[in-house]
Amino acid sequence: MYRALFLVASLLLLGLPAQGWAASLVANVNVTTQTMTVSKHGRVIYRWPVSTARKGYITPRGSWRPTRLHRMWYSRKYDMSPMPYSVFYHGGYAIHGTSAVRRLGKPASHGCVRLDTANAARFYSLVKEIGPGNTRIIVSN
Repeated sequence: MYRALFLVASLLLLGLPAQGWAASLVANVNVTTQTMTVSKHGRVIYRWPVSTARKGYITPRGSWRPTRLHRMWYSRKYDMSPMPYSVFYHGGYAIHGTSAVRRLGKPASHGCVRLDTANAARFYSLVKEIGPGNTRIIVSN
């Protein structure tokens, strides 16, 4: 009991949030299966179909933390296309909602990870709740 209190007090003195060290949100995007699996505190809570890059474009592979969030963003690169509930993770690449739900489960984007807009809103809210510093986005084959 005293050890736990000492740990929390030490984290607060160092300027770290007491809950931040335990919180974790992971979004695993599998380009091969065109799915995104979301885990919170190590437990899978969602598995959604996505669309990643179509032929001629790439969705970069790697592991990142979100860099910025926008409830609504308009792509300056692609004719001001709407990108609702955008979670940017690598330069101009983001996880965001789409109205092209018929294309989910198949490569269709210019490189971003597209989700059904309702699912993008759920993910966006989770990232805001847990915090970008406690969130990891992993894109793999």
